[in-house]
Amino acid sequence: MSQQLPLVLFLMGPTASGKTELAIRLRQQYPVEIISVDSALIYKGMDIGTAKPDAEELALAPHRLIDILDPAESYSAADFRRDALNEIAKIHAEGKIRC
Repeated sequence: MSQQLPLVLFLMGPTASGKTELAIRLRQQYPVEIISVDSALIYKGMDIGTAKPDAEELALAPHRLIDILDPAESYSAADFRRDALNEIAKIHAEGKIRC
């Protein structure tokens, strides 16, 4: 017996390769939701040197799992997996595409 998993699209590449710009364009044309998978972007205040989307970009295309923790808080890969899967489930329940 196999379980059917929800479709999830991934935009991957090096920093400053245009992923955010492409994600914003996709968000403007399709019912996509964006989940950030950058380990530095989960922390509040870590805006320099992280290529974190700016306020204007986030207004055009909100990203989930950005600025969710204070840098003093610990966060593991298992924590990220749990949070990402929760966000995917919410998006799936809304009938949107995960990106």
